Amino acid sequence: MSLSILRPGLLTTVQDLGRHGYQKDGILVSGAMDATALRVANLLVGNPEVTASLEITLLGPRIRFEADHLLAITGAHLSPTLNGQPVGLNRAIWVRAGAELAFGAPVAGSRAYLAVSGGFDIAPVLGSQSTYLRAGFGGLHGRALQTGDLIPCPGPTAAGQKLMQALAQDAPQAAWAQARWTPGPELCPKPQPNPVVRAISGPEYTQFSPESQLNFWQQPFMVTTEADRMGYRLQGPMLERHSSGELLSSAVTFGTVQVPAGGQPIVLMADHQTTGGYPRIAQVISADFSALAQLRPGQHIRFAEVSLAEAQALYLAQEQRLRALRRAVNARTM
Repeated sequence: MSLSILRPGLLTTVQDLGRHGYQKDGILVSGAMDATALRVANLLVGNPEVTASLEITLLGPRIRFEADHLLAITGAHLSPTLNGQPVGLNRAIWVRAGAELAFGAPVAGSRAYLAVSGGFDIAPVLGSQSTYLRAGFGGLHGRALQTGDLIPCPGPTAAGQKLMQALAQDAPQAAWAQARWTPGPELCPKPQPNPVVRAISGPEYTQFSPESQLNFWQQPFMVTTEADRMGYRLQGPMLERHSSGELLSSAVTFGTVQVPAGGQPIVLMADHQTTGGYPRIAQVISADFSALAQLRPGQHIRFAEVSLAEAQALYLAQEQRLRALRRAVNARTM
């Protein structure tokens, strides 16, 4: 079983939830930019949540399925079609061998995820199949997909096989069929053009002037063209420190908002470095990582301050929704 890449799209890579435990050695976690979208896609096709999928950026690929497969597409709305017919997001989809998946104009968001039941038969590197482009390892040959690539697949999971059979029975003559049910909008929200992203104040927050602190929470920032999997450089009001002392390099993570000497913040993303020497004015909460991941250059973002307790409650609520989805899928495959 395999997927043939007929057209690679702008940037399509294999990503899972990243390689953990190696940051002390200078090796990045990497992984999916929108981890929640990846987890939802995997649950919908009966995979463990950590299974690798394809991360598709803005202009999607054209893929031919060389065998019957069960798949799901989550995250950004990039106008997906199967054999030229529109297909829905956030649902299980059965495709017959020979079906072709393509993507059109981006409607909302910037990154979509394609999960296939059973995942990909690709050797992991340091326990992960995620592609780290700058270092050239992981994924398929350590690079973005190219025309002519063949991604081997071991075949559907036991749960995925049951879901496939149910969909195929409903449409025995069709080339593909999709489930009628989807997760709720709380778990699969439509990406917003100019989102408000919640954050807690960072370790060096008090080193910024009162005016800069106020501007950070009240003024919009634009995502510049210097935006990739490593981080987004933002443009907005100047953020000035009233302390000019040097900082020791300290730990950073996904969603850390650093402010270099120029006063324009940078939000770190999936391929962020392991440590940084710029002051950390804020930390985006994990429940809003998806909103960050779906931003495009030119869009605006506002930050809203929340407490650590609120951030923890929002994280737990998101995890509860994922557990509820897991139970719902399991109930359909019993």
